[in-house]
Amino acid sequence: MISDDIDYTDAQMLRSKAEEKLRQKQKSAEYQDKEADVQKLLHELQVHQIELEMQNEELKQAYQISEAALKKYTLLYDFAPMGYITLDADGGICDLNFTAAEMLGEKRFSLMNSNFKLFVADESKPVFNEFFRRINNSHFKESCKIKLGYENTFLCYVYIEGISTGDEGQCLLSVVDINPYNAQKNR
Repeated sequence: MISDDIDYTDAQMLRSKAEEKLRQKQKSAEYQDKEADVQKLLHELQVHQIELEMQNEELKQAYQISEAALKKYTLLYDFAPMGYITLDADGGICDLNFTAAEMLGEKRFSLMNSNFKLFVADESKPVFNEFFRRINNSHFKESCKIKLGYENTFLCYVYIEGISTGDEGQCLLSVVDINPYNAQKNR
């Protein structure tokens, strides 16, 4: 059906109507382009959200693994039946476990930064000093037996093995109480 108000022989009127239809099509195309851009953006955001959720899940798993490792470390180090002590190059206590603190007769936190040599009985100091010198000069495991004590207070006899960490300038010691009295008491 042909519209009565359009004269298709009138070129100017025909052109005007054609331009109007073109503008309507362009507006529709612009709307469709904007809608496509919005869809692309929405897709990108959804993909990014899923990536973040996956990373979050991976972080949760890593946290659980690190918590389990910390628990294992605490059991292996802090509550070991032998003493563990980390000394700096001057003999200062950097770290120690509960067993080592018990052997030294003090609370763990009060021993931090104390010099371990203060707890070596006078008659054992030459043996310990030679042991400590060997550790710091070589990177091999060394050992000695000494008496722990201070100010005429006997603590215990111990067997010590130690090794230098090298570049860090620290010494790792394992300390075992070899006091005959304690050995009989634990039977």
